[in-house]
Amino acid sequence: MPIKTQSDLPAKEILENENIFVMDESRAIHQDIRPLQVLILNLMPVKQDTELQLLRALSNSPLQVDVTFMNTRSHVSKNTSANHLNRFYISFEEVRDRKFDGMIVTGAPVEDIAFEEVDYWEEICEIFDWAETHVTSTLHICWAAQAGFYHYYGINKKQLPQKLFGVYEHKVSNRKIPLVRGFDDIFLAPHSRHTETPAADIHACKELTVLAESPVAGVFLAIAENGRKIFVNGHPEYDRYTLDKEYHRDLNKGIPIQLPYNYYPQDNAGERPLLQWRSHSNNLYSNWLNYYVYQVTPYDLDLIDENCFGMWI
Repeated sequence: MPIKTQSDLPAKEILENENIFVMDESRAIHQDIRPLQVLILNLMPVKQDTELQLLRALSNSPLQVDVTFMNTRSHVSKNTSANHLNRFYISFEEVRDRKFDGMIVTGAPVEDIAFEEVDYWEEICEIFDWAETHVTSTLHICWAAQAGFYHYYGINKKQLPQKLFGVYEHKVSNRKIPLVRGFDDIFLAPHSRHTETPAADIHACKELTVLAESPVAGVFLAIAENGRKIFVNGHPEYDRYTLDKEYHRDLNKGIPIQLPYNYYPQDNAGERPLLQWRSHSNNLYSNWLNYYVYQVTPYDLDLIDENCFGMWI
């Protein structure tokens, strides 16, 4: 799939070196098609890493995707330069009157803080409410999934006794839903978090349908409102070395951290980590774009509203 980005976005050159088709603005405007408009609210601290991971994940479909990156106005990033943010990111105020085929809200390193104490919580709630009538389908990742469960359904997170950190097995529990079409019965996905939304509470919520879960890592994938809201309690977009970087970062800071589970060969941190989740990650994002964005969204984005959905469940 052609991913359309700004011509000078740093991730563009890396993706092209990986033989991923990235289209710049000048070429895209000469194509007589309407690309899917996908908004990415990037809450991660090192935004360039997440940009690359998500663009890579979105690249495995024949659909053309026009990506817009957004950050919060109520939080100043300390790990991404102001120059990068000014060049490649917009604020919510700049998109408030626009509509999008899809939106991705990333995780954030604020899970140990109560939702209401996060400095951009009010803005997140405003964006979640805006998406109800301005976005066809929203994909919530990790902390954003926990935030969505809390904001929409009143299901709070709880602290884990130890960080959930590694690559875990999950079982597909509802194969009739197209989001997990093509998944194996058992698949792997990375996790890195100190909190969880209790599986029992998610199952008890009538508005939510659980699609995949783990006896160790809990609910991995849930869906609501015919796919208008999708919740991913993990990081399928992570690349081979993301957990490795987190592990050594904490070690170097003297922060207690266990070895990532099921990640290094023979649990040897000196070995190259095994990439065991990429195919299912690609499948997840391709299914989301196809079944819950492209197949459902109107050609005229102005026609998006809360009543124009209902194909798949």
